[in-house]
Amino acid sequence: MISDRMRALIDLVRSAKAIVEDRSLAELRVEKGEFDFATEVDVRVQRLVEEGLRELYPDYQFMGEENTHQGLDLDRPTWLLDPVDGTTNLIHRYPQCAVALGLMVGREIELGVVYNPFLDQLFYAERGAGAHMDGRRIRVSEVGALHESLVSVGTSPYEKRHARRDFAILSEIFEHCQDIRRSGSAALEMAYVALGITEAYCERTLKPWDYAAAKVIVEEAGGRVTTFAGEPVPVGAPSSCLATNGRVHGEMLSYTRRMLR
Repeated sequence: MISDRMRALIDLVRSAKAIVEDRSLAELRVEKGEFDFATEVDVRVQRLVEEGLRELYPDYQFMGEENTHQGLDLDRPTWLLDPVDGTTNLIHRYPQCAVALGLMVGREIELGVVYNPFLDQLFYAERGAGAHMDGRRIRVSEVGALHESLVSVGTSPYEKRHARRDFAILSEIFEHCQDIRRSGSAALEMAYVALGITEAYCERTLKPWDYAAAKVIVEEAGGRVTTFAGEPVPVGAPSSCLATNGRVHGEMLSYTRRMLR
């Protein structure tokens, strides 16, 4: 049974669909850094969701990708929003983008919503209530070995100085798994682990709004999320991220730990 709170949040996130699909807005963009962009879609979706959250929960804090985060007390309830996870995909009309919204309470993610407007595909979870996609319960896969696994990866395109070393290790993962995938949206990659269609996902550097919503979805689907070193992800801060079905986590750690040396 979906809670009233979750239903309201799903309706709010879904209301961003028309903005995300407006090509004229996607063509209005600024360069935040090398290979790092924001579009008018990002700005408008964040404004829409933030205003909706402030009406629903006026006492909660808000952390979004397109604003500053100075003065936040992360021990208080805080929303974390990525208005468009996969902006480069959006610019190139590659339909792997997500609106990702998570709620952090007591330094833990309590709930998450990940929505791909192009496929109208919605993932959501509340702590202790399981993970769902489009209203049905989902679980991670039961694959128990890396050589039987489909692994998705992120390339941390804003930190290409690590590419040579990381890709060398990713090539070893490729040699020992069935195949590799790369969508360009961390939230969707993690959601696919929760759905059971991939067994693992790893990326060197994610911002808190990249992983927050999907973290609880993976965990409520029976999976595991840690840093590359196998430590708890420091919720609310940038981090490496390894999300798996739990069964292949140890094997994946044997590779991700080497990326940190």
